[in-house]
Amino acid sequence: MKLKVYGDILSGNCYKIKLLLEFLGLSYEWVPTNVLRAETHTDEFVAMNPNAKIPVLLIDDSKYLWESNAILNYLAEGSPFLPTEKYSKALVLQWQFFEQYSHEPYIAVARYLKLFLGLPAERVSEYEGKHEGGYKALAVMENHLKKSKFFVGEQLTIADISLYAYTHVADEGGFSLDAYPNVIRWLKDFAASKNYVPMRTS
Repeated sequence: MKLKVYGDILSGNCYKIKLLLEFLGLSYEWVPTNVLRAETHTDEFVAMNPNAKIPVLLIDDSKYLWESNAILNYLAEGSPFLPTEKYSKALVLQWQFFEQYSHEPYIAVARYLKLFLGLPAERVSEYEGKHEGGYKALAVMENHLKKSKFFVGEQLTIADISLYAYTHVADEGGFSLDAYPNVIRWLKDFAASKNYVPMRTS
């Protein structure tokens, strides 16, 4: 299977894909794509993803797949990162939906406003408003991780990959993890996994 990923490594949604590819030991080509330079709005890119967002996965030079969690599910099929048992598989999806609806819109957006846009004055109130929802998501994660090593049992799955991507850089959006010891423990366990690669190399 020939794989090509269009993405930005500093984007958590793109980093998810790189993590899984590395965990699986798959060969792939990474094509750096800069959103801030409108590289996702070219005719060529929109032909791959009409929603003009990264990441995009190109499979065997013929099939395109977008939306990070859809890509994770595709790549993880048949691997230990996606359970085959019906209920466990549904739990993975549950946490991935949680990430997209209750986590990413707060933690990732606050990070984007601060790190990538430099927190423009006209968006400070929006940035501050993201913290309540972000901390609520972290509290849900903390309570769950009191009784589970990873999000679906004792083995790392794509549910963890989905949540790790933006949680481990939550400080870049102004979030403190000091009140979430189980989240901190989980982050350390995740980073100790075989074939783990950091978001930043320096």
